[in-house]
Amino acid sequence: MKASELETMRKSFNTVKKRSQAIKDSPSARRLQSRVREIKKESIECKDELLNQAIESFKRNDIDVMMAESDDDALEIIYELLREYDSKVIAKAKSNTLGEINLKRELPKRGYEVVETDLGDRILQLKRTDNKPVHPTGPASHLNISKITDIVNESLDANVNPEAREIMELVRQDVTNRLKNARVGISGANAIAAEEGSVVMVHNEGNISIVSLKDLHIIVAGIDKIVPTLEDAISVVKLETIFATGNYVTSYMNIVSGPSKTADIEKKLLKNMYGAERVVVILLDNGRSEATPECLYCIGCGNCVVHCPVYNAVGNEFGFNNYLGGRGVAMSKFIEDDETCFNSGLYMCTLCGLCTLNCPVSIPTNEIIENMRKLSTDVGFYPKAHGKIKENISKNDSPF
Repeated sequence: MKASELETMRKSFNTVKKRSQAIKDSPSARRLQSRVREIKKESIECKDELLNQAIESFKRNDIDVMMAESDDDALEIIYELLREYDSKVIAKAKSNTLGEINLKRELPKRGYEVVETDLGDRILQLKRTDNKPVHPTGPASHLNISKITDIVNESLDANVNPEAREIMELVRQDVTNRLKNARVGISGANAIAAEEGSVVMVHNEGNISIVSLKDLHIIVAGIDKIVPTLEDAISVVKLETIFATGNYVTSYMNIVSGPSKTADIEKKLLKNMYGAERVVVILLDNGRSEATPECLYCIGCGNCVVHCPVYNAVGNEFGFNNYLGGRGVAMSKFIEDDETCFNSGLYMCTLCGLCTLNCPVSIPTNEIIENMRKLSTDVGFYPKAHGKIKENISKNDSPF
């Protein structure tokens, strides 16, 4: 990342720190942290049972549910669904899981236009190159208003001033126009309630409501998002919001428990009143079944990267895909392989533990990475300078 982008990112992170500090230290937030830690622990320990329960609950709610073992499987399922709907334009909501399967890169290869509805993600999409996000909820936090103005003016052939509201209104109008004939919306999920068969999604902009009102709503979520009950799911997203934005709740909390329907005419059930006529949930494994259990505790708040000294120094080159910082490095081993894990910054981490201290569910990321370094060395992925030192010690009893 450029020095100017890093500076802007650090300023944005400091704003989040100040906003969230008072809330995070409140007794209610501390109690919520303790509750969510137990929820995630129980959920991961009972993941197979909860997965089966969620599948049965989805079916009961008339939600189609499909399993995807890999990112390629998830994409193939999506392609099959899109073939059933005459829509070349897809409305997309913010989702790390959709970034994980590279949806925006792969769908255009098949002739589809994916339109980001989140403002930050749309700005990065208009940027076209070097457009990896820097934070789960503030993807464009590294771009100052001058740079954003240049991006939208060049991409949309416009001439707005470097004024936030003008930029927002221009992007909103462009997105709205592009989605006029879109019949398909795709989103992720913040949490899934196994007992009720409900998907919980939080947002501030109202864009997920737009996505979920398309004829077909596809939801792609990792199996680690499943928790026992709707009350548990709400607790998870409340804690995520506190640590991600410094607010108690987001403007919107969507709970999808089935397709749109009404029975107001002689109690005859009719689908597709205003919202989706079909809801499909794709539950993604993609290495999660083999992952270190603590890696799956993550609630996606991004507070770890806000406080990480390495991330604040080098930015989003420390991490994997949309999974940023040390936890992203750890997950890359299971989503991809040892080489990807090494290249994602396995040896960038200082093992300082600030990520764990600032994680709402206390994921021991530094310990996970330290263990992964040992495993990585065993299969030949380690800094070559370290290998030279090891060789010198073995031969000369000295690192030199």
